[in-house]
Amino acid sequence: MNDFQPYSYTDSVTADRPWLASLVGVQDTNSIPLDLTKFVAGTHYAVSANPALQGRNVIKSGIPLGKVTSSGLYAPYGAPSNEVHTLTVTGGPTGGTFTITWSGQTTTALAYNATAAQVQAALVALSNIAPGDVVVTGNAGGPWTLTWGGTQLGEDVAAPTTTESFTGGTSPDITIATATAGGAAVSDGTEVLQGFLVSEVSFNPGSSKAAGALLWHGEIYAEDCPIPFDPTDVASNAPGVSFHYRTR
Repeated sequence: MNDFQPYSYTDSVTADRPWLASLVGVQDTNSIPLDLTKFVAGTHYAVSANPALQGRNVIKSGIPLGKVTSSGLYAPYGAPSNEVHTLTVTGGPTGGTFTITWSGQTTTALAYNATAAQVQAALVALSNIAPGDVVVTGNAGGPWTLTWGGTQLGEDVAAPTTTESFTGGTSPDITIATATAGGAAVSDGTEVLQGFLVSEVSFNPGSSKAAGALLWHGEIYAEDCPIPFDPTDVASNAPGVSFHYRTR
């Protein structure tokens, strides 16, 4: 199914644009084709709860967009990747504690079978890690996955280290690995910011393309975009594209 239809844009629809800092510039829009295969369910779109849309998927407004060089279609902006680390307990300890050190600061002692929430709380308690800078997932006792964001969004984040005081098991330890290197950029054309999707776009499941409207000039609350977006990490804008980023 293609479902590529002409886009009808009306400026009266403002309720879905909390990321837009000013209506000035809203008319600076272009109709664009979207490559739906590049949008991820749950991140960029979800099934609409509006009965009138009869189960159609709705892409969120405010998504930053780039342009795929090979196809000329628009897709989510290829922002630098977020750093992801994994911490895995080995050797089967039956007791004891460990600490995590990051950028010179060390957490309080954590139980060998700590939950992900406890690991995250210990990290966020450090003065150099703010709430939202790291999200920890995983099972009690690990492995734990540390996904960096917030002020570390799109950054090459230093890996943490650990100090163990485990008991039991056979040479228990914690191994640390970098699952995703932060700061790595894509090279398919979407690394150049073209603008923002100005209003929601609905499409049928199975569609490969849809039409949208591109806002290429205006004022943006970057923290209110539907996906994490750090303007300081924007490597370049397309010619003629300009935004003023504000904070609330």
